[in-house]
Amino acid sequence: MPEIEAVFLDLGNVLAFHDDDVLFRRLSEYGGAPPEVIRERLLALWDPCNRGTLAGDQLRRATSKASGATAVMDAETFFQVWTCYFRIHQEVLPMVERLLGRTKVALISNTNELQWRFLRPQLPLLERFSALVLSHELGLAKPDPEIFRTALRRVGSPPEACAFFDDIPAFVDAASALGIQGQVFTTAANFRVQLAQLGLGGPSLGVRG
Repeated sequence: MPEIEAVFLDLGNVLAFHDDDVLFRRLSEYGGAPPEVIRERLLALWDPCNRGTLAGDQLRRATSKASGATAVMDAETFFQVWTCYFRIHQEVLPMVERLLGRTKVALISNTNELQWRFLRPQLPLLERFSALVLSHELGLAKPDPEIFRTALRRVGSPPEACAFFDDIPAFVDAASALGIQGQVFTTAANFRVQLAQLGLGGPSLGVRG
């Protein structure tokens, strides 16, 4: 197995948890539609939102409509609702911190401007990442191979020398198809094991390498 030069990390459910049911309940409280109906209505919004083609007031109007409301949420309320379902994955951060001293670390995330604005200040270690590859800035979203190629170019490493962690198997498969060492992220404890298997364990990560 080639030595790992770069580790690519997902944002949602890796560095920060997101509980979608919390979002659907908050939108239901605002607009009155049942949470399960809101879930279905938002399915059509996620991809353009991640690609940055649905943003700003247009996103706010579309989400308000999906909630069942007849009035559009004001900007402050929308920001609070749209970001209410995130919490930082504190257990994984020390491991990422230690990785930063050993290899290049980059982010590959399907995200949007508002949620990125909310999360970035809560994750100061992102300032030390080698690259931040964000779907809404590129107009690309996982599993599009080009978003992974962009990440490879930015870190300057060949795919076989890179590992990618994501909680969505289809995205891991897309990275693996390019030769990247894809890993399905499940828990912080398993992340330690996976890093050790990649040769990135050892005492500094609390794992026998």
